[in-house]
Amino acid sequence: MSLDVLVVMILKEDQTHHSKSKSFIFLPISNRFICLSLRLYYNMANNKPKITWKKVWWFIWEDESIWSWIANAAIAFVLIKFLVYPGLGFMLDTNYPIVAVVSGSMEHKIAASPVDPTGQFRLCGKVFDEKHYINFDEYWDTCKDWYLVNTNISKQDFKNVIFHNGFNTGDIMILVGEEPEDLKTGDVIVYKTARPDPIIHRIVNIVEENGSYYFQTKGDHNPGSNGDEYRIAEEQLIGKAVFRIPLLGWIKIGFVKLLVTINIIK
Repeated sequence: MSLDVLVVMILKEDQTHHSKSKSFIFLPISNRFICLSLRLYYNMANNKPKITWKKVWWFIWEDESIWSWIANAAIAFVLIKFLVYPGLGFMLDTNYPIVAVVSGSMEHKIAASPVDPTGQFRLCGKVFDEKHYINFDEYWDTCKDWYLVNTNISKQDFKNVIFHNGFNTGDIMILVGEEPEDLKTGDVIVYKTARPDPIIHRIVNIVEENGSYYFQTKGDHNPGSNGDEYRIAEEQLIGKAVFRIPLLGWIKIGFVKLLVTINIIK
């Protein structure tokens, strides 16, 4: 039996003093295959990539540079866009499980509308001297005429529905998919129209025709239903609002405004 001797040079790195030292070991080998395997291992060990998982982890979680912040933002975007959002959509049975409220059409407060050139303080079409939030009784006293004339909704009916005190610009709304036949007057729904953004308003009337359902909606703050709110088809429905997270939507609104300001989007 022949005996091979493998001379292995071990390169050690001193992390403290940033120096390297070499040492040699002599291995008596009785099998050339083992000898070649050790040589291959040595070559792989000394040619490993310089970027390690440990360095990547430190860059993401410990580094305070602007590049680390950008990397964190990119990772968060990818996770939310391609993992969290689709996962929530699957669980809640809707393609839009989370929406941000970007207008004041559901607010229960006396305020000026950004699209009103007069700048008057309004609620349900009525003009006031100053802006302020109001409680449910004040809201109903101000807005009841339209509901009593155009719907079968009473004060008690309205008080028993979800979000009976409305919600505000910048709120985040959690949606679930709902069969049209299971929706009822007073529910808050999100639906598509010819406008660029989906609408989130309250159902005030439901009509069934030949097995299909059509919905009329109204924004709580508005004086009445808009022209495209009188006959919302099932195909337009996106989901029903079931939960509200106050103010969190301002992150999205602020980001979109920033993109508009720097002309990335219009």
